[in-house]
Amino acid sequence: MRTFDRSRAAGAFLLLSACSDPATQTADTNVLAQVEAEQAKTAEDAGNILCARGQGALQRSCTVEQAQDDRGLILTLRHADGGFHRLLVTRDGRGVVAADGAEPARVTIPDAGSIDVAIGDGRYRLPATIKGGA
Repeated sequence: MRTFDRSRAAGAFLLLSACSDPATQTADTNVLAQVEAEQAKTAEDAGNILCARGQGALQRSCTVEQAQDDRGLILTLRHADGGFHRLLVTRDGRGVVAADGAEPARVTIPDAGSIDVAIGDGRYRLPATIKGGA
């Protein structure tokens, strides 16, 4: 038969109470924000690009591999889960097109230093030099 240990229950209550202290929560939030900022900087330094699947928020979690073939520069954009898309960098001002597969790449220009590429359920933000008249 189990007995109720009041001292153990009181200790657990105090521990739970400490977790809900607003000062602790603020400190935890600040630490979390700092860690996230450091992880984003590390990912950027590692060459990761912003990407997402579906309607998810863009996160710096995809990698880019570059290869040259007879068509030109091929970019392989890899998600952390292993999924990928291959893009061909064009020379005609379009930016990139799907290098293979049946799904076309849709390119938009969010700002002067990058392009957004949507292909299938993947979305990617790539650094780019936008020339006048684009």
